[in-house]
Amino acid sequence: MNKLLVFAALLLPLMISEAKSEKSPNPENLLTIELKHGPVIIELFPADAPNHVKRIKELAKAGKYDGVAFHRVIDGFMAQTGDVEFGNSKDFDKRRVGTGGSSKPDLKAEFNKRKHVRGTCSMARARSPHSANSQFFICLDGAGNLDGKYTIWGQVIQGMNHVDKIKKGSPLNNGSVTDPDTMKRVTVGSGKTGEKSL
Repeated sequence: MNKLLVFAALLLPLMISEAKSEKSPNPENLLTIELKHGPVIIELFPADAPNHVKRIKELAKAGKYDGVAFHRVIDGFMAQTGDVEFGNSKDFDKRRVGTGGSSKPDLKAEFNKRKHVRGTCSMARARSPHSANSQFFICLDGAGNLDGKYTIWGQVIQGMNHVDKIKKGSPLNNGSVTDPDTMKRVTVGSGKTGEKSL
């Protein structure tokens, strides 16, 4: 009996540290988006969408997402951004925003078993399933009809209340936003905020 208690006492710290590591993602798998209302922290899913996560990280580290607009935002559905070609606030092209990408090639789809729930981050694409490039959207609510059709690469784990405040677009114009809000800065790594989650 005493041997069992000693074994359990030795095993308990190991079990606790494993549980902690499951709840605390690697800082390199966190993306921080600074919005005008506050920071949004996204956990990345490299095991489910390795090439898409790599692309998001590359563009963020190069500063390509800084100043890019949320050009299409539909209340109760999603907020779309990431057009580094035509969506940057410095040279915003309101006629072409939403049609651009980056200088990198399009990505092959990495559809996975994750679900489009509130806070899900998923790649935008054209008709071809292999046309995702730099644009992505954050779900404002569940969108199960998109499951298995768009590549999910992350999940908002903090600051969803800030995402909710992003300026909405006109429902009559497919969510197109006039004078849109932007991602002020996008970085890879954990945010320096004590603010609690969703």
